[in-house]
Amino acid sequence: MKGDFVIILFYKFIHITDPKAFVLTYQEKCKTLHLTGRIIVAEEGINGTLEGIRENIETFKTLLTNNPIFADILFKESVGNGIAFPKLKIKSRAEVVTLGAGSFDIKKDTARELSASELESWYQKDEDFIVLDLRNEYEIASGRFEKTIDPKLSNFRDLPEKLQQLKNIKNKKIVTVCTGGIRCEKATCLLKKEGFTDLYQLKDGIHTYMKEYPGKNFKGTLFVFDNRLTTDVVPIENKVIVAQCFFCQNIAEKYYSDDRTRPSKKILCCDICFSNHKLYLREGVTVL
Repeated sequence: MKGDFVIILFYKFIHITDPKAFVLTYQEKCKTLHLTGRIIVAEEGINGTLEGIRENIETFKTLLTNNPIFADILFKESVGNGIAFPKLKIKSRAEVVTLGAGSFDIKKDTARELSASELESWYQKDEDFIVLDLRNEYEIASGRFEKTIDPKLSNFRDLPEKLQQLKNIKNKKIVTVCTGGIRCEKATCLLKKEGFTDLYQLKDGIHTYMKEYPGKNFKGTLFVFDNRLTTDVVPIENKVIVAQCFFCQNIAEKYYSDDRTRPSKKILCCDICFSNHKLYLREGVTVL
């Protein structure tokens, strides 16, 4: 339907000569289309997520892909609610996803891509491999793959400091995963440089796997950086809940912001524990 809200997730590593000019151009276009969300632009590429009604999202997609450097960009889509983002923010930065480990030739240095169907076949054949989840620790709490290793990242930029702790898996068969694929593209450049020898990355991220194989080897729900906080991407029958309440360890799928620390952190909490701790817990809305 025309009025249905849609959320798109997209990125591409490609040289952008003048990120600030790009920001000015697309800021105006997105405002005209009444889109909300965020786009980060850098010389290394673009990373964005936007919400709008279907008609306007399709117009934006056409506008972007009419630019030859984005003609083949992939848009990952899920159902919106009209309030996923409080506003629109388009900014230029040094990196589209901050790792702080120097520059890489992503096309040349990134790990081999593994499609969702290939990963599923690995599970079906019980291949000997490890899933290295490059999302933040609180993201992994609500959903994760079987065979996952969690490097306990508070932020993606913490990965270089965790390499020493991961040295025991350097020669294992590893597939890296993240929400949409962008963190894996950059992180595997670093991992290869540090001597990881049998390295793959999940093509187009967990989002795509969940869409193609709902309820299979990714258990739970997917954390997203908008006011929904989680999504199943597509309906899942007999979904397995793996998330636990931060306080009592019972089943819980709702995130809250814990204001006992600054910056506040995201935690999962059940209804009973929320009642007991609501003086410092608030609905876990995201700030752009």
